[in-house]
Amino acid sequence: MPLHKRMAIGLLAGVVLGLLSFLFFGDAEWLGALIRYGTQPVGQIFLRLLFMLVLPLIFSALSLGVAGIGDPRRLGRVGMKTLAYTVAVSSVAVLLGVLLVNVLKPGEGMSTETRARLLEGASERASAVTARVASQKSGMNLLLSVIPDNPIKAATDMDMLAIMFFAFMIGIGLTLSRTDATRRFEEALQGLYDVTMRLIGLVISFAPVGVAALMFTITAQLGYEVLLQLARYVGVVVLAMVIHQFGVYSLSVWFLGKRSPRKFFKDIEEAMLTAFSTASSNATLPTTLRVAETNLKLPSNISRFVLTIGSTANQNGTALFEGMTVLFLAQFYGVPLTVAQQVLVVLICILGGIGTAGIPAASLPVVAMILGMVHVPVEGLGLILGVDRFLDMCRTTLNVTGDLAAAVAVSQGEYDTA
Repeated sequence: MPLHKRMAIGLLAGVVLGLLSFLFFGDAEWLGALIRYGTQPVGQIFLRLLFMLVLPLIFSALSLGVAGIGDPRRLGRVGMKTLAYTVAVSSVAVLLGVLLVNVLKPGEGMSTETRARLLEGASERASAVTARVASQKSGMNLLLSVIPDNPIKAATDMDMLAIMFFAFMIGIGLTLSRTDATRRFEEALQGLYDVTMRLIGLVISFAPVGVAALMFTITAQLGYEVLLQLARYVGVVVLAMVIHQFGVYSLSVWFLGKRSPRKFFKDIEEAMLTAFSTASSNATLPTTLRVAETNLKLPSNISRFVLTIGSTANQNGTALFEGMTVLFLAQFYGVPLTVAQQVLVVLICILGGIGTAGIPAASLPVVAMILGMVHVPVEGLGLILGVDRFLDMCRTTLNVTGDLAAAVAVSQGEYDTA
């Protein structure tokens, strides 16, 4: 049976068993013990094994991708095509989300009693997220932090943009310095890439078990109550993501990539399911790279470059989610936002989608920062935390699909020189 089908079975089994456990044994001590000492550790082990291999994969893949492009002028052309595509599609995503929230108004119509019940304990639940806002860089500090003064420290801190910049510079150095020593170093990077991909293949073979454990943990703890309470918000966000996923990306693949959208989505099924299961673009990157080269038959040097950059810098789903969440909470609290404020939200969300780490829940500090800027109570994040895992899974699927669509668009007219 193909891996993606086994993963789908694991996901379905985890959801069904989790919901049944929540319904019939929600308060049982044994269920809490099973989650705490069983399914939760199994799911975390699966994720940790993937994250363990992300750093060497990103460093080797991006360095080799830049070096493989060869001609610096071609590198500039590919980079500009990637940047232009990212900004354009992220802008469409945010504008689509803002438009739907303004038209459908999911945050309006709630009674005072419902608001009070939903907000019970919101301050405590949101404190862990809001505490991270103070440490977020902004302005010139954010720009300067992209260039690491200590690459080892950047790797230790998992500062993905700094790591990617360092890998980018190594790739440029390999392109400009064509000596025997640099060729041997490039071969070593290729060896690191091959070893990492092999290990990732072993980890992915256990994905059905890991996915089942992750899904069981989530559904057994949350059930469906919180989703029902916030159904309007979730429904509008999912609607926007579906439109962007199958509308905008289909047009992109068709017009820019000269490919059939139906075949494109069929070829990337495994990557989409992995993204939905792990809620992490970085954890899905190994699968994404393999799908791009094996199923989509994209030039390896172009796909490695675009996908490694895209795992952090092409977060369309994240940008869409951030904008919709800010406007929803503004409606919920009855805080009117002017057109100028909504334009500001759009711009920040586009930048946030470029700079947000590809790990679960990484966008919440950005949302908290924007809420503070437009004077919406940050405690409202407590509402979102209950459903964020599901939406994180959805927006990660959108992010990963967007990365592959970008790779298809940018690869059009480019040829593999590796």
